[in-house]
Amino acid sequence: MIVLDSSFLVAYHNSRDAHHEAAAAAMAEFLNGKWGQGLLLEYVFLEVVTVLMARRGARVASGVASLLLSARELDFVPCSELFVDAVETFQRQTRTRLSFVDATIVNVARERADGLVATFDRELARTRGIKAIP
Repeated sequence: MIVLDSSFLVAYHNSRDAHHEAAAAAMAEFLNGKWGQGLLLEYVFLEVVTVLMARRGARVASGVASLLLSARELDFVPCSELFVDAVETFQRQTRTRLSFVDATIVNVARERADGLVATFDRELARTRGIKAIP
């Protein structure tokens, strides 16, 4: 399993993004089963569609929302039950500057995906226990 971060998904769905080519190559590997099933956190979904709305417009954001929610390669992870642990991870950090969403990703990746995260976020990538792809 692998957790998909918003930086990865936005880069893949936005051809204007500086990381688009790397995201496309990694997405091809993901779709070919290299890392198994993808985990899409509710918080990440919210970030992705919001950023794409701002950068590419409603049509693109809506299309990506539908695509993500119907993708068989992804397991949607509701975040309500993860909230308390995410608050603790967020508040305990001393050597990183993770966003709240990234703190949630760290917890889920460590617990369910052997630390594997598709991301371009440098702060997330350098977090103990996280193995960043690409």
